[in-house]
Amino acid sequence: MSLNDPLGDMLTRIRNAQMRSKSKVSTPGSTLRANVLEVLKTEGYIRDYSSTEVGNGRTEFEIELKYFEGEPVIKEIARVSKPGRRVYKAVRDLPRIHNGLGIAILSTPKGVMADHDARDQNVGGEILCTVF
Repeated sequence: MSLNDPLGDMLTRIRNAQMRSKSKVSTPGSTLRANVLEVLKTEGYIRDYSSTEVGNGRTEFEIELKYFEGEPVIKEIARVSKPGRRVYKAVRDLPRIHNGLGIAILSTPKGVMADHDARDQNVGGEILCTVF
């Protein structure tokens, strides 16, 4: 099965699992997904993730979701740059998500990072998704 938007698929799986109060969710593995999960982990939106070998050289990520007092830590997670419409921003035009309480995850020439790290390193890039 081929997916047009693998990152959007992963975000939807996370959103759906949190609506059902699941503790873990699995998604097919890729380098971009791993980089986005690493940003979510360092920013404290997910507990952890692990990679397992499925077979035929394919990997799968097991994502441990995070809850606080029974509510999911991630209130909103939305894809911004889609395959049909890519969204690029310069460092001075990076959005502030919920007045700085949320983050935007960017793909920059220096790697995948949160918006505040991109401002610190003075790089812009493609806005992959926003998280609050």
